[in-house]
Amino acid sequence: MRVFDDDRIEAPASADDERRPSTRISAKPALAWLGIGLALALAIVAVFRATDRQPTLTPEQISSTVNSEVESAVAAAQNVTPPGQTAFRAIQPSMVYIHAQRGGGASEDNSSGAGVVIDDSGQILTARHVVTGADSIEVTFADGTESSATIASEHADDDIAVLAPDNPPSVIVPAVLGGGVQIGDDVYATGHPFDLVDSLSAGVVSGLNRTVPIADEQTLTGLIQFDAAVNPGNSGGPLLNRAGQVVGIVTALANPAQEGFFVGIGFAIPIATAGGAAGAPQQ
Repeated sequence: MRVFDDDRIEAPASADDERRPSTRISAKPALAWLGIGLALALAIVAVFRATDRQPTLTPEQISSTVNSEVESAVAAAQNVTPPGQTAFRAIQPSMVYIHAQRGGGASEDNSSGAGVVIDDSGQILTARHVVTGADSIEVTFADGTESSATIASEHADDDIAVLAPDNPPSVIVPAVLGGGVQIGDDVYATGHPFDLVDSLSAGVVSGLNRTVPIADEQTLTGLIQFDAAVNPGNSGGPLLNRAGQVVGIVTALANPAQEGFFVGIGFAIPIATAGGAAGAPQQ
C-alpha cells in the first residue's frame, strides 16, 4: 500500500499505471485558487458598486452643490425671527400708555409716560416721576381699554410707583419679569416717546450700579446704564431682554446739556429693585 499526504489509501498501481505519467491534481491547491478567484471577483464587483454609489464629481457639479447649500443656509437665516421682534411681540400686550394731569391742566404741567402690567388685577409698574403730584391719571391698555387710575404704592428713593386702574381690560396679560443683566447684553427699551405709541429701540447694557442725580436734588443708585434711545414718553416703560422679559424700568437719561432728548445714555431701575420697592411681584 501507498500512504499519501492526504491520508487516503490507494490500491496498488498496475504496471501500466507506473509507466503512465501522473495526471492527479491535489484537491487543496485547487480549492485555494478557487477561493482566491472568488475573492478577487467579489472585490471587483464591490469596487464597481462603490463607484456607482459615489461617482466622481465634475467641477461644475461641485460648484452647483456648494451654491445650493449656500442658498439653503441663507434662506434658513432669513426665516429666523429677529430678537427685537420677539421681544416686542412678548411685551406689547402688557404695555400701557399713561397720561398725568396736574394743576389747571396746562400742557407744561402734564406728563405722559409708559408702564407695564405686572399682575392679574391689571396693576401697572411705572416710574414715579411720571405720575407724582398728578390730579388725575388716565391709562390706556394695549387693547384700547381706557381707565382712570390711582397710585397704589410708591417708593420715592427708587422712583417707582404702582398704579391701580379703575376699569382694567377684560383680558389682562401681565409681563414676565426677568433676572439680572450683564454688561454687553442686548436690551430693548419700549415706550411712547413724544407720544409715538409702542416704540422700540435697541442697544446693549453699557454699565451697572450707576449713580445718577435727578430733579429736586435726588439721586438714584444701582441703575442699569444702556445705549438704546430713550426720550420723553419712555419714562416708566420696560427695559427688555432678548426674550421680552422685563429686566428694568426706564427712569432717566443722561442730560449734560439740559436738553429733553436722548444723547446716547439711558438708565433703568433693575427689576428686582423696582418690584421690591413698590411691593410688586418679583421673579
